[in-house]
Amino acid sequence: MRWYLKAVGPKKIIEFLLLAAFVIFFMGPLLNLAILAFTGNWSYPDPLPREWSLKWWSFVLSRDGIAESIGLSFGIAAVVTAVSILLCVPAAYAFARIRFPLSRFFLFSFLLTHAFPKMGLYVSIAVLFYKIGLMNTLLGVVLIHIINVLMYMTWIPTASFRNVHMAQEESARDVGASPFRVFRSITLPLAMPGIIVASIFTFLSSLDEAQGTYLVGVPNFRTMPVVMYGIITDYPAYAGAVFSIILTAPTLILLLAAQKFVSADVLSSGFQMK
Repeated sequence: MRWYLKAVGPKKIIEFLLLAAFVIFFMGPLLNLAILAFTGNWSYPDPLPREWSLKWWSFVLSRDGIAESIGLSFGIAAVVTAVSILLCVPAAYAFARIRFPLSRFFLFSFLLTHAFPKMGLYVSIAVLFYKIGLMNTLLGVVLIHIINVLMYMTWIPTASFRNVHMAQEESARDVGASPFRVFRSITLPLAMPGIIVASIFTFLSSLDEAQGTYLVGVPNFRTMPVVMYGIITDYPAYAGAVFSIILTAPTLILLLAAQKFVSADVLSSGFQMK
């Protein structure tokens, strides 16, 4: 054993210990949630549950409004993602290719929604929505979600468009391709990985949005995160674990499905502004 430790070296041992601590820190809570969600009874100091059961899944899914909140959350997230793509991708292309006065200032302004406490921002928006009749409306909820995801759908695609070399576009123009054909066949496919990453972040951010939805949409529109507050406070921890898994599963599934796009190069380019 001593010979093995000496052969590996102290640096590798420290790296392994740091990796193990990292895995335990992030995977430990998820493992605890998974065990709680599929157990019927688990109390301290038992290392493992005394019985395994799906009764808490039946309990949560049978509550009034749970199925509706799940469908509403995914529907709103899909709408927000689609609208954000239509609005922000052309803006991102303009930021990347067109030089106009205060372009950096306008691009930087999309960060402001994440630079201050969101609750204060949402309260100000709620006051405005109340004056123009958008409180407790689907349009108001969608708008509050779009405001929350503007950073992802502008900064990441902007960096992706900037990483497309102008020489590639100019070569296509030299052989007679129209500007739209160049954008469709050259620019957009090369920037697509960044757009997909931004779309994934947008969808997941909208799916997890709770504060703005609570202020603007309740009581008419109750999404999964809003309903989860009530489940955590009113029901046992087992029910909260079930709902937490329902919220976490889409994140894991989408990241696994799009893992070839979510690479270190794409993510780093999303926040590297030249």
